[in-house]
Amino acid sequence: MRERGVLVAVAHGSADPRASATIAELAAVARQREPGLDLRTAFLGHAPPSLPQVLGTIEADRKVTVLPLLLTAAYHSKADIPRVLARSPRPRLSYGATLGPHPLLLDALDRRLAEADPGVHRDPARTAVVLAAAGSSDPGANATIVRMAARWQARTGWLAVRPAYASAAEPSPAAAVAGLLRDGAPRVVVATYLLAPGFFADRIRRTALAAGAAAVSPALGACAEVADVMLDRFAQAGSMRRSAA
Repeated sequence: MRERGVLVAVAHGSADPRASATIAELAAVARQREPGLDLRTAFLGHAPPSLPQVLGTIEADRKVTVLPLLLTAAYHSKADIPRVLARSPRPRLSYGATLGPHPLLLDALDRRLAEADPGVHRDPARTAVVLAAAGSSDPGANATIVRMAARWQARTGWLAVRPAYASAAEPSPAAAVAGLLRDGAPRVVVATYLLAPGFFADRIRRTALAAGAAAVSPALGACAEVADVMLDRFAQAGSMRRSAA
């Protein structure tokens, strides 16, 4: 039987305890969907344990795949985590891709939006959606959200899907909501494209509702689709490792 090794999922981390609790719930869902999975979680900051701490608890001869629990590829996935891994003496260490973009994440957004607004899919042609991401100083990460918004609109038939960013880029979710209403959208809802609740999710909700949004979905959280993306990225990292061998 092929050894799958250990999956270490690394989240951003937050001082808000809801965030680490959500990551723990997501890990539990992934374990339920793949019994026997050796999955450990770590955080880049603001909450324990750190990635080096978790790696230090794993036997030196075991295979380890580190997976960034991040929705876009930006500084943390391109620099922070690779810097930690470069200092690790482990001989059997691989690095997986970020969670997004992935088609299942659109399914997760659909699910959370319907939970926030049960009638949202009844008349998509009269509903405009703001896809509200964290935002990044990396233009490639923000461009990923633009492409994702276009794919979501083509797939569902929304009147419009406008990308927006809670920080580091424009437009803000509130500005996107106001712009769509100004342009004549009969109804505007906001899909929160964040993994866990916290400061940014709270800001998106507060400012978007104040700008006239009819509904704002919660962060993706511990839903089955996100767990399946984790497992898919783990499998992909294993395939790359085998190909390289």
